[in-house]
Amino acid sequence: MQKEPISQEGYDKLLNEINDLKKVQRPETVIEIDIARSHGDLKENAEYHAARERLSFIEARIAELSSYLSNTQVVDPSSYEHDRVKFGTTVTLEDLDTEKIVTYKIVGGYESSPENGLISYNSPLAKQLLGKQGGDEVEIRLPSGIQEFEIISIEYK
Repeated sequence: MQKEPISQEGYDKLLNEINDLKKVQRPETVIEIDIARSHGDLKENAEYHAARERLSFIEARIAELSSYLSNTQVVDPSSYEHDRVKFGTTVTLEDLDTEKIVTYKIVGGYESSPENGLISYNSPLAKQLLGKQGGDEVEIRLPSGIQEFEIISIEYK
């Protein structure tokens, strides 16, 4: 199985979240469970059940993030040229119909946040841009239909 690329920044963010869950949130929740348990009857103890549910969520999130982390590989985009659209590049496009300028950075799936200009290298948009060069005109199939863009610039930021 091929590992999914991730930036160092994305990898560090994942590690920080796992560490927070393991070292802060889980211990706090265990203490909440102990305190709620000391209040007596567990059948009707809403605090106890809420804390147990929160602990289950934390454990599931740790497992999910750990699994994801084990299937990633940190890629350093600064180690290669950015003459074509690749993982880690920031590409600026001009919509040839509206002349609107948009900028996207190609990132790993976990880091993806289209509203913030971060698109997964696996997204339909990124797949159609990968390998293209500055000045290329590209027809991109989007849910809203086919749009034509010109690649204005490709850079590593």
